[in-house]
Amino acid sequence: MSAEPRPTTSPTTSGAARDARPAPGPGPAPAPVATTAEDRATRVGVWLIGARGSVATTAVTGCAAVAAGLHPPTGMLTEAPPFASCALPALSSLVFGGHDTVDCPLPKRAEALAAGGVLPHGLPTALAADLAAADREITAGGPLPGDIRTEDQLIEAFAADMTAFVRRNDLARAVVVNVSSTEPAPAGSALPPSSLYAAAALRAGCPYVNFTPSTGLHHPRLREAASACGLPYAGRDGKTGQTLLRSVLGPMFAQRALTVRAWSGTNLLGGGDGASLADPAAAAAKNAGKERVLADTLGTVPEGEVHIDDVPALGDWKTAWDHIAFDGFLGSRMVLQTTWQGCDSALAAPLVLDLARLVARAHEAGLTGPRPELGFYFKDPDDGASSALPRQYDALLAFARRLEPTR
Repeated sequence: MSAEPRPTTSPTTSGAARDARPAPGPGPAPAPVATTAEDRATRVGVWLIGARGSVATTAVTGCAAVAAGLHPPTGMLTEAPPFASCALPALSSLVFGGHDTVDCPLPKRAEALAAGGVLPHGLPTALAADLAAADREITAGGPLPGDIRTEDQLIEAFAADMTAFVRRNDLARAVVVNVSSTEPAPAGSALPPSSLYAAAALRAGCPYVNFTPSTGLHHPRLREAASACGLPYAGRDGKTGQTLLRSVLGPMFAQRALTVRAWSGTNLLGGGDGASLADPAAAAAKNAGKERVLADTLGTVPEGEVHIDDVPALGDWKTAWDHIAFDGFLGSRMVLQTTWQGCDSALAAPLVLDLARLVARAHEAGLTGPRPELGFYFKDPDDGASSALPRQYDALLAFARRLEPTR
């Protein structure tokens, strides 16, 4: 049986057979949500791959906090004036669920993040009901050790979970967003986990966003299915810190006609990212996007590398340091050094919410295929996107205007 996604209808109209799978999570199945016709037109699902990780937990908590008026939408472009007329789904209309291979409940995960200073103290308690509701919609992912299911069986099972989520919550649509740990680039033809989930999203009729450096829809075996799916999809590897700065500084050097001789970097990070990126193969996948930004904006690849060090004591915080050696007028040697210190989850979460809303609206508007207009958010954007942040921002604003409903 082929592992590629088969053509499917929208998740709101697909067959009832997929609803026969058990509901996610322990205990009784969540009751179907009773909604009005107006609710059904506006409620949008966000299905997170890696739904109990730091980024996902921060996104779910942050969405609930902003929707309730407990915190301002700092870092969310979609809450800024240029996007006010796009008819994006309201934050209060987003319904969260997802896959994960760990079983730590979302409320406890949020409490751990609050203890580490990622989330404000007391916020998980204030939003306990929202976190518990999202946790009930998280189901076991895979493949786990010893799983003997074929690729197609895994894809079908994941797609069934996504479809059941949409039907159970009476949603207009759902966007699948990969925020799981970075995996090494595949060595053979087999689909890695990220590609199994991406194929499942297509089979379930769900738009797809890859916020990680993992392969996802970029696997050669999924190229034809992605082209034929009739769904919008975006990206690879969210741009949150060091590469964000590179996408600004690279064009600056080029526009000032300053020759960059070497550009070296170091990342110190802990948490799940630090552990997964301790694998050299996973780190190589992560660094590819950082190098692409320099190649695209400078027109050449300078000497130097990016080193990633796992420092568990840092938890969800990271430090990124860059050393840039460049030539000035008459060959004068100069150096620029930058240091970026921040919380990766807090940097990433608002971008995840932005992307989910923008891609959901693109789906509603009938847009299909890769969305290079969303390159602003990615280290490795879809073909056709510039790597320079100012040009990416202009493309994003043009995309926002395109999403405005026709009057």
